[in-house]
Amino acid sequence: MIVAGNWKMFHGPDPDALAARLAGVTGVDAIVCPPYTSLARCVEAGLTTYAQNVHWENEGAYTGEISPSLLLGLGVAGSLVGHSERRLYFGETDAGVARRAQAALQAGLGVIACVGETQEERDSGDMETVLRIQVDAIRDACGPHLRLVIAYEPVWAIGTGRTATPEMAQEAHAFIKSLLDRPVLYGGSVKPDNADELMSQPDVDGALVGGASLDIESFASICQAAAARAEGPKQSDTTEGLA
Repeated sequence: MIVAGNWKMFHGPDPDALAARLAGVTGVDAIVCPPYTSLARCVEAGLTTYAQNVHWENEGAYTGEISPSLLLGLGVAGSLVGHSERRLYFGETDAGVARRAQAALQAGLGVIACVGETQEERDSGDMETVLRIQVDAIRDACGPHLRLVIAYEPVWAIGTGRTATPEMAQEAHAFIKSLLDRPVLYGGSVKPDNADELMSQPDVDGALVGGASLDIESFASICQAAAARAEGPKQSDTTEGLA
């Protein structure tokens, strides 16, 4: 199970305090994705640290971007790519997201590549079409790379307080895994009170957490729920046993 906390453009919690709180949580890979200004502090605190974005070139005249080699030089372990806010506000395309993922993986970084549909796309019955296009671009560039993780973000649930039902999450995750056999995290208003139910689904391999990752206790609680799920049976295991 993997739980990644995306701090977005917030200072986030004190890295040392967070590391101390997570020290007793085992059985889950906890990742933090802070702003660039906090990357070094998080690494120094001993947290598994991912950037929020990475460019496909190793160096060059790309003002405002950051390369895989610069991140590796800080001790950063990986990066998000293709977050819905990057796609929405900064015009990132499926092809660009795939290039970023490919370059990061080739440089030795881990990657959490984000995919997801808008409310309009879901309502029109195009969820699978949208996910297929997004996932196929990543798969064609990267293949089933061992350091690649996918995050399913229903765009309509990002920062809105709305959350996909566990059944909706399971449907989307199973479809994504049919296209690319890699772990899939759920991202969309994950909180301590819904994390366990979401991660009980057989194809939900953890969570990409937004606002709740800014609070140490909330993030730790989600990590503990993931750790408990890693140790106990998933919903599908329970069903098999009953059958």
